[in-house]
Amino acid sequence: MAVPGKEFRGRVALVTGGSRGIGRAVCLALAHEGADIALNYVSDADAAKQTQGEVEALGVRCQICQADVSEASTVEAMVSDIGRSLGPVDLLVTAAGIAHVGDHTEVDFELWQRMMKVNVDGTFLPVMAVKDGMLERGFGRIVCIASIAGLAPRARMLPYSTSKAAVIAFARSCAQALAPDIRVNCLAPGLIETDMSAAMDASAREAMRKAAFLKRNGKPEEMAETVLYLLSERSSFITGQTLVADGGRVTLP
Repeated sequence: MAVPGKEFRGRVALVTGGSRGIGRAVCLALAHEGADIALNYVSDADAAKQTQGEVEALGVRCQICQADVSEASTVEAMVSDIGRSLGPVDLLVTAAGIAHVGDHTEVDFELWQRMMKVNVDGTFLPVMAVKDGMLERGFGRIVCIASIAGLAPRARMLPYSTSKAAVIAFARSCAQALAPDIRVNCLAPGLIETDMSAAMDASAREAMRKAAFLKRNGKPEEMAETVLYLLSERSSFITGQTLVADGGRVTLP
């Protein structure tokens, strides 16, 4: 019987982009529910170590995994190392990503390729690295972090919007391909108060706040709670879906 409030005890969760922002909040929320955490990051070692300490203070194991998730060899090596240290990955959250806001005149092929490599390849590779083990064990839960930019036109976010639409399409197709043992869903946040959004123009952030029905931007902890729901048995009949959490800026039929 599961320990009340510890649904993920005995499970290993890999969170890409787990050192900051939404990824960090997801690591802490999963740890609070008993999961052992494999925390992936690419460059900010100090932030990763700080998050690791906060996770371990909740009484679970936490392994830091420095790896560029857009590179196949490093992702494969990371997942193998996690398997040896913590055990096979049961839960995957792909939160690593980059963004760019600017006019179409600023978009060149190099920027386009970089966005696709990090946001699309960086989702594809972790999923492909863990899926076979999940299928062999008959259990897997995957949540891909997308964006409302993948659901609505974004004239000043051409590569980003396209990359997040691709993430949504990939997750939807994986949900069918990997069923019934693996459930795959997407979370599409609106503007969330993270380091990434802090780099945006203040007037743009204010416009987004005003456009939301709830008249505020979101918090990483709110996104983490939504991810927990999608990973949990509370969402046991939900797969192939994109759950929008944006305060009302984009509404789906």
